[in-house]
Amino acid sequence: MNVPSNLKYTKDHEWIHIEGDTATIGITDFAQSELGDIVYVEVETVGETMDKDEVFGTVEAVKTVSDLYLPLTGEIIEFNESLESEPEKVNTDAYGEGWMIKMKIANQDEIAELLDDAAYKEIVGA
Repeated sequence: MNVPSNLKYTKDHEWIHIEGDTATIGITDFAQSELGDIVYVEVETVGETMDKDEVFGTVEAVKTVSDLYLPLTGEIIEFNESLESEPEKVNTDAYGEGWMIKMKIANQDEIAELLDDAAYKEIVGA
């Protein structure tokens, strides 16, 4: 299982790549492997400012639908539109082309609450 050390994580299996006041967010390799073949990613919250832990979208796999939780408070500024026609990118490249959203971080203090790679590995038993 791949858990890059340069990212932050949540207990809900999202990864976060932070550059200044912008965060790129997706689901982890563990999450995509548990979900199975992903057939649809829905995010209809672009342009909205949302609180940490609010549902910003859903990911649908062959066997289940899962909510996606925002790891930080802020404005969703971009959705990876390539996932509309190729949702399987989440399975094949979870930390790269399978990213889901970009957001403008409203509260930098919340970053300290995110997990590092070692803490996330403990949660998933890696």
